[in-house]
Amino acid sequence: MWRQSFLWSSITYFAGASAAGLVAKLISVFGFYAFLATGPIIAVVYFTYCTYLKNIEVSTSQAELATQHAKQAQRHVAALRESEERFRSAFDYAAIGMAMVSLEGNWIQVNTSLCDIVGYTEQELLAGRFQDITNPDDLIAFNISFMQLIGGELASYETEQRYVHKRGREVWVNLSTSLVRDSHGEPLHLIFQIQDVTDRKLAQEQLLHDAFHDALTGLPNRALFFDHAKMAIQRSKRDETRLFAALFLDFDRFKVINDSLGHMIGDMLLIAIARRLETCLRPGDTVARLGGDEFTILLEDLTDTGDAIEVAQRIQEEISRPFNLSGHDVFTTVSIGIAPSCTGYERADELLRDADTAMYRAKSLGRQRHEVFDKSMHDTAMKLLQLETDLRRAIERNEFVLHYQPIVSLKEGRISGFEALIRWQHPERGFVSPIEFIPLAEETGLIIPIGQWVLAEACRQMNKWQKLVPQDVPLSLSVNLSGKQFMQPDLAEQISRILAETGFDPKYLKLEITESMVMENIDSAIKLLNRIRALGVELSIDDFGTGYSSLSYLHRFPINTLKIDRSFVSQMMDGDENAEIVRTIVTLARSLQMDVVAEGVETMPQLQRLTSLHCDYVQGYLFSEPVSIMAAFDMLSTDGGVFMLAASSAEAACPSRVMAA
Repeated sequence: MWRQSFLWSSITYFAGASAAGLVAKLISVFGFYAFLATGPIIAVVYFTYCTYLKNIEVSTSQAELATQHAKQAQRHVAALRESEERFRSAFDYAAIGMAMVSLEGNWIQVNTSLCDIVGYTEQELLAGRFQDITNPDDLIAFNISFMQLIGGELASYETEQRYVHKRGREVWVNLSTSLVRDSHGEPLHLIFQIQDVTDRKLAQEQLLHDAFHDALTGLPNRALFFDHAKMAIQRSKRDETRLFAALFLDFDRFKVINDSLGHMIGDMLLIAIARRLETCLRPGDTVARLGGDEFTILLEDLTDTGDAIEVAQRIQEEISRPFNLSGHDVFTTVSIGIAPSCTGYERADELLRDADTAMYRAKSLGRQRHEVFDKSMHDTAMKLLQLETDLRRAIERNEFVLHYQPIVSLKEGRISGFEALIRWQHPERGFVSPIEFIPLAEETGLIIPIGQWVLAEACRQMNKWQKLVPQDVPLSLSVNLSGKQFMQPDLAEQISRILAETGFDPKYLKLEITESMVMENIDSAIKLLNRIRALGVELSIDDFGTGYSSLSYLHRFPINTLKIDRSFVSQMMDGDENAEIVRTIVTLARSLQMDVVAEGVETMPQLQRLTSLHCDYVQGYLFSEPVSIMAAFDMLSTDGGVFMLAASSAEAACPSRVMAA
């Protein structure tokens, strides 16, 4: 430091001092002229010295500047080293996968997270390319974007794609890619940022699956079925040779199985049905569950309607085999409606509607069968829809009337009571047959308010007749209860309320039920019947012998009367076998201390045979068809409703009604 800063300065000072001393000596020896002679030398020395001082100053400044640059460069190097350390730390320990990739696709550097995502070690990845672990279905699209990045067409690129894990499973990732350039702007390498989104993808797929599939069976639901049906319709429009058909399936007696064995067994049955249906179909067909026990099937690429019929037959055979569910052998059958594409469809809902209509036709024709839709079914369905609308209005507009058919006592030869029968006076169609509207009322639930109106109106009318035509034994009133009414938990309370409102004596009311109504749930039926009997009301089993009642249970029911079905009465004269059936029913009633009413009596020979069998009461067209209130009252007013029950051969040959004048 001394040599650099002071040595040469000391020499210059020493030289200057020596020169000054020399000049002074010369002046003292030689005088003032010697000074003038040395003046140029002194000037040269002086200016040289000044120049030297300036050079020294410049050199010092440059040295200081160089020192500053050196220190600054050291700081930059340190900062760069620190930045690199931070980048490496962030790269290595990032929560998402990070990688540097060469322009050829080779892995240059990868972090631990990426290794965890794809299951490979760092060495395994660095030995290969990113293309090696990319799902082939996603590789083409990514390669195009990869080249666009390198070519400068894209600044960065982000996508969701699949990698193949080392264990072979798919890994969904969110991949962000950016290009790194050198100082000259040339592509250097790429940076991959990779985030594992497999869980989110699986959750989205599950949500999408749940939105279009039935939770219980895993089958497509209504929405997905409609989507497939729409596509089938569009394909058929483009190519008329591509035929398809929709099948609507409804399983018979499923509700009985569900109610008797429980909902768990019911659910197991639905699942088992779904699996069997799948075995009956081709891979391209669609089977869906709409809800409850309703399933639909879409058959595509058919040659004709016969293909759909064959599938329906195969399904019926497969379903008819027993299902073993938790130790229970469960049997069911299926009713199938088929809507072929040749009908011509524009919308999926029309296709399903017609298949549903055909299914109901199959059910109405006896179940366990299939029916192919035709346009006449749609017309019938539209008429039923209009009839249902009119039926609802009929209640509001009081369009119902009651007709009464007399029940005649064979012992006394007179009217002992009436059966009240509903009729519908339609404002446009006239009288509508009960056969036509009663099943519809049952199906829609309208039978409940209709049945309540019938009971109240009949009790009100019979109360008037009992007062106007008094008899030793007042007239009885028979009213039918429907199956839906019988299922009402407050039925006994409804009857009690109507009796109280009308003032009708309950001991003259006979409510008629069918065998099937009481046999569906015997214990609860017995309880309900006992509650009704406690009101003082009598009970009759209508159409006895046509149902499936068990004689072992019959004595447990608090029944007062058996009504022999008209089918037995009408065939009674055809042979001894049919007459024996009637005799057996009469004998059974006697042994159980019940009365017997024979329905459908139309001829005198039938009447004579019933009389000989000691039948108590008869009812039928031989005496009267169901008549209006006025006609029934006229019948009562004529000698108190006494009938001349002639027995001569001449009279017996006449099927007309015989009544005393």
